[in-house]
Amino acid sequence: MSTARPAAQPSRGSRVKAEDIHRWGPVWSRRVGQFLDHVWWSTKVYGAENVPRTGPVIIASNHTGVIDGPLLHGAVPRGSHFIIKQEFWDSPLGFLMTLAGQIPVDRRNGRASLAVAQQMLHEGRVVGIFPEGNRGSGNVQSTRAGVAWLAVHGNAPVVPVACLGTRPAGKKVGYVPPPRSRLHIVFGEPIVLDTEKREGGNREVMTRAMEQIHRGLAAHVEDAVRQTGIPLPTH
Repeated sequence: MSTARPAAQPSRGSRVKAEDIHRWGPVWSRRVGQFLDHVWWSTKVYGAENVPRTGPVIIASNHTGVIDGPLLHGAVPRGSHFIIKQEFWDSPLGFLMTLAGQIPVDRRNGRASLAVAQQMLHEGRVVGIFPEGNRGSGNVQSTRAGVAWLAVHGNAPVVPVACLGTRPAGKKVGYVPPPRSRLHIVFGEPIVLDTEKREGGNREVMTRAMEQIHRGLAAHVEDAVRQTGIPLPTH
């Protein structure tokens, strides 16, 4: 006799709605990020003026270390809502992520989270995303389609960012730099996408947008490494 397995419960990321996001969260959480940037660690920020002061903006960063999110949240010159894997909400401090106004995503199905992020952009807010999807070498060998979908449907410029020094070569992806470590965040000029529809229709627009973002972010990270002299991890 067989017994039916209980249905798997949907993750928070697959159930998130725009009304779940605290718009006031970045008001206080950005200050925490600034404390971490400039008191706990020693972070040098380049090109913050490249982030438009008003209107919808997507912050797209490479991703090498576990602290990239809070570090970047404090460096963005406006309050921001980052798309972050929902596993962080499963930790004892998960409630802080909710209070901070961040957006949980189920990486198996991110459509609900992208819809929430799109609403944030329609409200003229800043949305942060790590297009690589996972922590790695940070050289942006590939990007996921979500960032292109969000840029096209959110009608927002994409500001490429390089987070450098958060994980030195040879360290594991969970590495946390010790206090007063020298870290670097480099904002690039916005990538304005070519969204004109041609023979290929919407699919061709999305493909073109993804290629533009991938090339732009990869080139920016390479330039930032040369500018700062901080190498990427080897893996």
